[in-house]
Amino acid sequence: MQEEAIPVSRDPDVIQADLPVLVYRDRRRRWLVLPRDTPKLHTHLGILDVSALVGQKYGVTATTTLGDELFVLKPTIEDLVMKLARKTQVIYPKDLGLISVKLGVHAGSRIVETGTGSGATTALMAYLVQPTGMVFTYDLNPEFQGVARKNIERLGLSNFVSFKIGDSRLGFDEGGMDAGILDVGDPWEVVKSMKESLKPSAPMAAITPTTNQAEKLVAKMKDEGFVAVETVEILLRHLEARVGMTRPSNIMVGHTAYLTFGRKTAGLPRA
Repeated sequence: MQEEAIPVSRDPDVIQADLPVLVYRDRRRRWLVLPRDTPKLHTHLGILDVSALVGQKYGVTATTTLGDELFVLKPTIEDLVMKLARKTQVIYPKDLGLISVKLGVHAGSRIVETGTGSGATTALMAYLVQPTGMVFTYDLNPEFQGVARKNIERLGLSNFVSFKIGDSRLGFDEGGMDAGILDVGDPWEVVKSMKESLKPSAPMAAITPTTNQAEKLVAKMKDEGFVAVETVEILLRHLEARVGMTRPSNIMVGHTAYLTFGRKTAGLPRA
């Protein structure tokens, strides 16, 4: 008699073979693995039997072959985004957080993005707009989008992203968008297209690495009638918090990007 297969639990609090887990020691030593693909995790702290964790609750402590203890956690969207395969520089969580808030992204939002890159921003937007929203993301480079597609598929967010190869300076296919994101080298060249794609009052965000780019971008946004235009830079400093010995961390990620925001206006009402 053939033995019946035991159904695998899909409890979201239980470690699954086909879902990622975060193996954590400290801020600098962490590994994002899929038990199915990495049954044994080899580290300098010893080998961890990841396959043996399947069926256990997230949050357990596991011991390596060298006796080192590691914590097995459920990954957050920050963990997933920062561990994506990349061909380009990803946007850091400190910047993504403000972008999400300023754009008012929520379930059901329809967002247009240009500059898919490795898909980090795309992934967070897709995570936030599910289950009824959609992210329309454009890039000129098929290789970059190929990496992004695989990243989005790995996160299970493909149903909320529409990938498009095209020059956004020539316009977007979509109209009435709730928000827009520019992450290209010449964002001022895309402002007009973005304006035409957004619905009135909708916000947009642009990511630029240099002040010169930010200057040209802001000038163009104002020319196109955007209001509430502002540019900010976010600096994040970790503290080494220990009783009686707290001090700033010796290592800090300094400049990552300048973030520019604005709101589309509909122009003067007709007489």
